[in-house]
Amino acid sequence: MELHANLQSLGNKKTQYRYDEPDASLLERFPNPFAHANINPNGVTGTLNMVCPEFTSLCPVTGQPDFATIVIDMQPDQWCVESKSLKLYLGSFRMHGEFHESCICRICNDLVTLLQPKWIKVEGRFTARGGIPLWPSAEYRQP
Repeated sequence: MELHANLQSLGNKKTQYRYDEPDASLLERFPNPFAHANINPNGVTGTLNMVCPEFTSLCPVTGQPDFATIVIDMQPDQWCVESKSLKLYLGSFRMHGEFHESCICRICNDLVTLLQPKWIKVEGRFTARGGIPLWPSAEYRQP
C-alpha cells in the first residue's frame, strides 16, 4: 500500500502560498498506517501530536498581528493530515483578521471535516497581548 500516492503539495518544488484567507482546500490527507493490518498487524493504537510554532493571524479590530503556537493532539481513525499541507493551511491565516477563538474553532472543524478522527484537540497558545495570554482550545470526539 502506498500511503502517499495522491498527495499534491508534498514534493512539489513550486509551492503556491496564500496568506489572505483561510483555505481548507489546502489540507491533504493520507491513509492512517495504524488502521491497516498489513502495517499494524497487532492493532496497536496510535496518537499524533503536532506542534506548529509559526502561526500568525491579524486582530480583526486593530489589524495588528497575533502570534501563536498551534498544538494538535488527535487519535486518527482512517486518515492522517499531511504536514506540509497543514503548514500551508495554517499559513493561509497570516493576513486574515479573525479572533483567536474563531481561528481555533475553524482549524478544529476543518480538520474534523477532512479526517473524521476518533478524537482531536486543537489549542492556540497565543502570545500575550495587553499582558494577557489567551490559549483557546477546541475538541471533538466521535459520537
